[in-house]
Amino acid sequence: MTKKRVLTGITTTGTPHLGNYVGAIRPAIEASRNDDDESFYFMADYHALIKCTDPKAVQQSSKEIAATWLALGLDTDNAVFYRQSDVPEITELCWILTSLTAKGLMNRAHAYKAAVQANVEEEVDADKGVFMGLYSYPILMAADILMFNGTHIPVGRDQVQHIEMARDIAQRFNHLYGETFVLPEAVVDDHLAVLSGLDGRKMSKSYGNTIPLFLPPKKLQKHINKIVTNLLEPGEPKEVEGSTVFEIWEAFANEEQVQYMRDQYANGIAWGQAKKELCALIDGQISEARERYERLMENGEEIEQLLQQGGEKARAYARPLLAEVRRKVGIGSIT
Repeated sequence: MTKKRVLTGITTTGTPHLGNYVGAIRPAIEASRNDDDESFYFMADYHALIKCTDPKAVQQSSKEIAATWLALGLDTDNAVFYRQSDVPEITELCWILTSLTAKGLMNRAHAYKAAVQANVEEEVDADKGVFMGLYSYPILMAADILMFNGTHIPVGRDQVQHIEMARDIAQRFNHLYGETFVLPEAVVDDHLAVLSGLDGRKMSKSYGNTIPLFLPPKKLQKHINKIVTNLLEPGEPKEVEGSTVFEIWEAFANEEQVQYMRDQYANGIAWGQAKKELCALIDGQISEARERYERLMENGEEIEQLLQQGGEKARAYARPLLAEVRRKVGIGSIT
């Protein structure tokens, strides 16, 4: 039986936060220990250039993200963990795929359409501030996936279109040059928690409402204290629905702990006490990983060594596939 090949990319912008951990990192790390699947996890540093033009920020984020995944227990022996930029075959494949991708397909990409619509509403040139990185982002994402013939791609619903585009591009190549690429499938897990941030909106770096994952206890408590709540006094029963404090609690708690907090809400727990208990719950789960994270951040050489090893493992898959692609399109030796 052919193994599933699961592939996930992590854009190297910003500091990992609780939402990243619950929605992507924790389930991916659990999957990395599954011997029944092949797991590929990469740091999408080329994708980061679309969003960030500060080289120090991109480099720092790369270090923080790698340290986070390693500290939380990513099994680098069982999974392939690599930096996108360490696999030059990806960018070469990207150009080959770009050469046969219809502009009309790219015109339909959600991110590009949203940027154009925003410009139209502001009555400025439709393509103002739209760079080719944003426009052709789906082709690089397709190259990331097809380079390793990923079969199952975990994404949020907002990314499903990109997987569909990767399928379209793969089908076009296969039609022109013969069967080469597996058609990837988007995997959307609606049961994964999407955490709200400090202001009640989705926790996101773009909203500036995140709670960084590895804050020391006092800073973690300060961030949690900023979570917006209603004005109900201690002793007044509170609803768990719509409560960011409870939502985050539920993402970290076991069934018994969830029921405990439901009862506390019904009994009118004070918001300050609920936030104090939430901080203790999170800290209890991440404190050991935080120690490993801090050690890794102080020793960048260990991170770099593991990434270099991962890059070589990734290239062992990428080289033969790219050689096949080059041969099929007529590039290479003429003898």
